[in-house]
Amino acid sequence: MRANELGDVPVLMYHRITDVPESVYDRTPADFRAELERLAAEGYVPVTATEYASGRFDIPAGTHPVVLTFDDGSVTQFTSDGSGRPAPGTAVSILLEVAAAHPGFRPVATFYVFNPPFEEPTGARGLKWLHDNGFEIGNHTLDHPNLGQVSGAQAQQQIAGMQRVITDAVPGLVVRSLALPLGVHPDDEKLAADGSADGVTYHHDSVMLVGSNPAPSPWSADFDPANIPRVRSQGPGGQEAGYGSTAWLDKLAADPERRYTSDGDPNRVSAPASVSEQPSAAAQAQVYRY
Repeated sequence: MRANELGDVPVLMYHRITDVPESVYDRTPADFRAELERLAAEGYVPVTATEYASGRFDIPAGTHPVVLTFDDGSVTQFTSDGSGRPAPGTAVSILLEVAAAHPGFRPVATFYVFNPPFEEPTGARGLKWLHDNGFEIGNHTLDHPNLGQVSGAQAQQQIAGMQRVITDAVPGLVVRSLALPLGVHPDDEKLAADGSADGVTYHHDSVMLVGSNPAPSPWSADFDPANIPRVRSQGPGGQEAGYGSTAWLDKLAADPERRYTSDGDPNRVSAPASVSEQPSAAAQAQVYRY
């Protein structure tokens, strides 16, 4: 299988899925479906942000993890039809359809929401459906401010306040991941991962940037859970297309030893002796070089 569990992992970033794109951040439903079909055909298996950051995922030998992340809580990502199911043409509906056509392509993703989630006053209907159906809910702050331009107290209020909205909507849910608005940390970087305000304490195992390149393996010495880069979903053309998902998936396909390839054993970290990536100290005991 040429397993390389010290290889790169694409963490893909989506915003609106719309028939009428208004910026480079938007994708059409057809584009989104085509990208998912490509991922399935190339042996990628979706995992959540927390599964990736913790290294706790079990995917078949020879396959590659990919993290699908959605920012802002747009109704183009999820809204329900009259029966309570995801409305046709939304990101969740398309993901479920592609997964049904490709057994093994897990229909999971991480949704980073601000207030109100999916344009619902409380977000309860959408957040509960996503949680009940295996999707991860992440924090994207209350109002999407540039956290580098507010005080530390205000940054904590933004993060803790959004956690309260999420957990009020889905009691018992533990929010474990944050996507930084605009990819900018608070001046005190540690406040993105840990803090408290107004009686709410938060902790994030992963903090997502905007970024422009694939992320390191969670077992790599280069892995930094407080600074996880993401790749914007984008076709082959347009502004900064060389840093978008089409370009990066092409590069990983052309250089397969660079990407994370599973050995099928979640208790072992396999990598060719020829690769230069070094494991983290915590992963040393699990590493098998061949």
